Amino acid sequence: MIPTRRLAAQGGFFKRSAEEFSRLSKIAWNTEALHTPTKPYVLLDFEDASSVEGCKTMADRAVGGFSTASLDFEPAEPASNTPAHARFHGSISTKLPTNWRVERTGYAAFRNRDRGFWLFGRLFWDVDPYAYLALRIKSDGRRYTVNIQTDSIVETDIHQHRLYTRHHRVHGQTPMQEALRSRSAEESGAEGELYPQGIPDALSDFPPESTIISSSSSATTSGTTGWETVLLPFNSFVRTNHGYVMEPQTCLLRSRVKSIGIGLTDRIEGPFDLRIHKIWATNGMGEADIEEERRICGADALPIDEGVRTAWTNKQASKEEDGQKSSTTKEKGLKGLKSEWDE
Repeated sequence: MIPTRRLAAQGGFFKRSAEEFSRLSKIAWNTEALHTPTKPYVLLDFEDASSVEGCKTMADRAVGGFSTASLDFEPAEPASNTPAHARFHGSISTKLPTNWRVERTGYAAFRNRDRGFWLFGRLFWDVDPYAYLALRIKSDGRRYTVNIQTDSIVETDIHQHRLYTRHHRVHGQTPMQEALRSRSAEESGAEGELYPQGIPDALSDFPPESTIISSSSSATTSGTTGWETVLLPFNSFVRTNHGYVMEPQTCLLRSRVKSIGIGLTDRIEGPFDLRIHKIWATNGMGEADIEEERRICGADALPIDEGVRTAWTNKQASKEEDGQKSSTTKEKGLKGLKSEWDE
């Protein structure tokens, strides 16, 4: 592929190519392709205002609705350890337009724009070596959903996962959740159409302990900064199309990720406000990341080696259950992986 003058001018064609070559060279130099990487792979860093500018917002106004959505860059506040970040905010309205063809409204979302091209074609994120999508956010407790679009056969397919936060896990039923539970029978029937096989765990109103990892481990939010890091397992995302869960389910094509975004479809009228600092792919919280994590999240910071909960090297679990101790038992998570490489 030979870049034309138009392509070369689009958002820095040669800059993107140089950055991708640099990233791939580092992977090859560090032989990261031969083992599970321990360093995070940053996808969207909203400390950079250009990352915010590189995203687009969507709302039901496109079909005549009345919901609004904005994504603004918010500068850092060193005094409170608040990093520069993106603010996703607006208002949800379920009012129907005069257009009789529109039967449901009340949604808003944002995602990154097309990443463009580099010397070898369209540019994708390759997160195949990673287990989790990590998001550092400050939530108002509403029912947000993380959306990932890949270069799949069906272009409109989106893999989704609920963005669970402390508000979901600690406080029981928030006013938002109480509103959800009091929805009309008509809306419950509509939900049955969206999920004919039942609501998948990753999209349920309440987080299943087996699939979610977050920093919400304490019983109180006192003394916290409001920021938290949530890890969502890539293998828990659910394939949907226009809001409907698709069957059969297919694995997320992690080697060709086109876009990542967050949407709000709880259809509860009123304002929303979600702050996003950074989105990245990871295999757990390593020592290189913990300083930033503790500085921003405070008491809600994830501990080092959070990936241990995935039992990457949990081959000794059954033996330990039977009371058998082995001298070859190894550490799990990032530390365990490192010890394996050093052998």
